[in-house]
Amino acid sequence: MNKEVGHAGISKLEVVGSMHERKRRMADLADAFIALPGGWGTLDELAEILTWKQLELVKAPVGLLNTKDYFHSLVNQMETMVKEGFLYSKNLDELIIANTPEELLIQLRPISV
Repeated sequence: MNKEVGHAGISKLEVVGSMHERKRRMADLADAFIALPGGWGTLDELAEILTWKQLELVKAPVGLLNTKDYFHSLVNQMETMVKEGFLYSKNLDELIIANTPEELLIQLRPISV
């Protein structure tokens, strides 16, 4: 709490001892993961959850909200990782990329049988 601002207007605030513990707790509680435009923390959390998904430590879908092409260069880099043999295309294909929140939520919905 000394390093980040705890929002006082939410119904439940969980304080943990480390970033790793924070990410593990989020992973335990999540039905899906969505990365919004952000900075280093966003990039760190996205990379870790994509790695956990690749290793099958989490099963939930991962979405990237590419508002105003914010993540365009990052997606290009991911495509280069596939092209250069550092990432399987199936792992990149699991990342749901959308330009609007509505489009992303539609793609994240489970398919009804």
